[in-house]
Amino acid sequence: MGLFDRFKKESVPDPITTHVGTDEVAAPVPGRAIALADVPDPVFAGGVLGQGLGIWPSDGICYAPVAGTVTATTATNHAVGLTTADGIEVLIHIGVDTVDMKGEGFKRFVEKDDVVAAGSPLVSFDVDKIKAAGHDEVVICVVSNTPEFASVEALASGEVEAGSPAIKVTRK
Repeated sequence: MGLFDRFKKESVPDPITTHVGTDEVAAPVPGRAIALADVPDPVFAGGVLGQGLGIWPSDGICYAPVAGTVTATTATNHAVGLTTADGIEVLIHIGVDTVDMKGEGFKRFVEKDDVVAAGSPLVSFDVDKIKAAGHDEVVICVVSNTPEFASVEALASGEVEAGSPAIKVTRK
């Protein structure tokens, strides 16, 4: 392995394998899944931005929970939006009020309009820096166009692996 190959491999984590169907959203991080209502952010907990769940992460890599196009990123790298080919819009938000960190402790691997496979690395984040800044590190994953579907329900609870089924989307 050459010097540049080593640098590239260390810079971008390897993809993971996901085990979800076309109308499922995978867990974007490993950790402990909780109901959206239990997320310590009233906007997300109230379902204002869509239905889904929260995961207290055990690792600092966030993976694409679906295959699709990156439709939104933030300058502070704490959130990414994806849209699947069949119209499911997924928002992943790392931490509560982490926009205040101005990108410190976050590294994004994708850009707007990139096409990604489920399991592709999206963002790395430093859990300890998030905690040290006084923020909750919970990773929130919601289907932001929830009203377009008959139902959006969390499948996961307790310990989850990144790539495992987390949210089921039922079409009208």
